[in-house]
Amino acid sequence: MVPKNLMLNLLKKMLQIRVFEEKIAEVYARGKVPYDPHLSIGQEAIAPGVCANLREDDYILSSHRSHAHSIAKGVPLTELASEILGKKTGCCKGRGGTMRPVYVEAGVLYSSPIVGANIPISTGVALAIKLRKTDQVVACFFGDGASNIGDFHEGLNLASIWKLPVIFVCENNMYAISVSVTRSTSVRDIADRAAAYSIPGIKVDGMDVIAVYKAAHEAVKRARDGEGPTLIECKTYRYRGHDESDPPPWPYRTKEEVDEWRKKDPIEKLKRKLFNMGALKKEMFENMLQEVTQRAEEAINYALESQYPSSEELTEYVF
Repeated sequence: MVPKNLMLNLLKKMLQIRVFEEKIAEVYARGKVPYDPHLSIGQEAIAPGVCANLREDDYILSSHRSHAHSIAKGVPLTELASEILGKKTGCCKGRGGTMRPVYVEAGVLYSSPIVGANIPISTGVALAIKLRKTDQVVACFFGDGASNIGDFHEGLNLASIWKLPVIFVCENNMYAISVSVTRSTSVRDIADRAAAYSIPGIKVDGMDVIAVYKAAHEAVKRARDGEGPTLIECKTYRYRGHDESDPPPWPYRTKEEVDEWRKKDPIEKLKRKLFNMGALKKEMFENMLQEVTQRAEEAINYALESQYPSSEELTEYVF
């Protein structure tokens, strides 16, 4: 049984991601974000569900859809917002932008805009953990499209051979940009591909944060115990376009499909559960929403008021 306090924390973290990204979408529409952000609105159950099982000294590697993972792992909102806006107060001094947040202090080692490229990197990080003989783990987040990239197969194969402490988390939101997973992928369930590498493949409802949490809990335990990697496929859905340059209506999916998935909203699902349990009251939820909204607004305002790097600083903090 998942404790009530943990469920309340998961709800708050999902709300923080949702509100923060809605604010990012607003400032993008005002021309304040220098690149098209890839938002996780609709997919908020996955990053908190996984990261709630990780320690501060554990690592994650993210993808181009990076904001939720950064927030779930503890990147300060002010530094994340500033990075997304390309400001010098950002976690990468404005050099990384929306798709490349890095915050080593919280274990966010890299966010890769190259599809699938973070998978073999996470395998390398897990090898380093094993060679150091610590009990840390690394979680690697990627989309369904990345499961068709060579890096996916190479990374899982090596991780299996060497029994590395890595959790591969596939956020299957059904579309690689505009290509349906049914047209791009040879298996119905990406989790089935784990069998080729003799590792567990787990399929979970990616719109249910508790289901994600439980699956990740077992995978993290397995990794810490030296039993090797796990592939977790989270069936989920993004409510917005591939990025903010992909507005509705979408020719590659129907309104009926989007409406059906909106009925499965992960925040509403957990909120209803907590209400039914008596662990959440209307006033509590309103206070929670007010708090995360205030934090998001403060972070965005901080970023807006921050300075861009000057031309004289162009070559600093880069190789």
